[in-house]
Amino acid sequence: MLMSQVQPSTVLDDVPRSRWPRHIAIIMDGNGRWAQRRELPRLEGHRRGVDSVRKTTEECTRLGIEQLTLYCLSSENWKRPQQEIDFLMHLLEQYMIEERTTIMDNNLRVRMIGRRADIPDQVLRELDQTVEMSSTNTGMWLNLAINYGSRAELVDAMQAMGEKIAVGELSADEIDEQTISAHLYTAGADDPDLLVRTAGEMRISNFLLWQISYAELWVTEKCWPDFNEATLHDAIRSFAARDRKFGGLKK
Repeated sequence: MLMSQVQPSTVLDDVPRSRWPRHIAIIMDGNGRWAQRRELPRLEGHRRGVDSVRKTTEECTRLGIEQLTLYCLSSENWKRPQQEIDFLMHLLEQYMIEERTTIMDNNLRVRMIGRRADIPDQVLRELDQTVEMSSTNTGMWLNLAINYGSRAELVDAMQAMGEKIAVGELSADEIDEQTISAHLYTAGADDPDLLVRTAGEMRISNFLLWQISYAELWVTEKCWPDFNEATLHDAIRSFAARDRKFGGLKK
């Protein structure tokens, strides 16, 4: 039986489905710290983090979450040692190849958000193949933020709109929130309801700054390799207990 056909776990049966998040975004932090605390190479933390990606993706699919966005590689991460960057690119390429069966079995639709520049050609080829293979699926969207920075995303959106204004396809008066959203990497996607960050860090780190305007924030002290199904359930339960007023008053 495909994971997408399995009924949600009873651990959340007491939480009204209407109060669950539809779109969860996660800043996956703490791989290096997880490894260092165990006197392991930092690269081992990244390797173990892939297991958490798999567990979280499959559990979100099983629960019927509509979208999951994972912060895989920020545009600032290129400042890290070359050995670590090369390893991260290897992991990404390997993930794109080895997880295709899981992606198809779970009916996932894969999308990349971020700039393609600087990503090695062989990684882009495997990524594009996986995106194409999953394009006719109908299940959860798995959005992978790779070489992503929210400020860069906004710059790219402004430039795209500027180019349209220059050739008469758009006027400045027509630009509103919907127009800007339509020119972001996430065009067509609903904004996240819940933003999760691991490793206890209390910052956004240039992630989805426009899209998380009204997202609920949930931070766990667990480093990403320790993030599991139970942690995900805790985040959903916390989200469900909050009153979301979107700037208005509670009725």
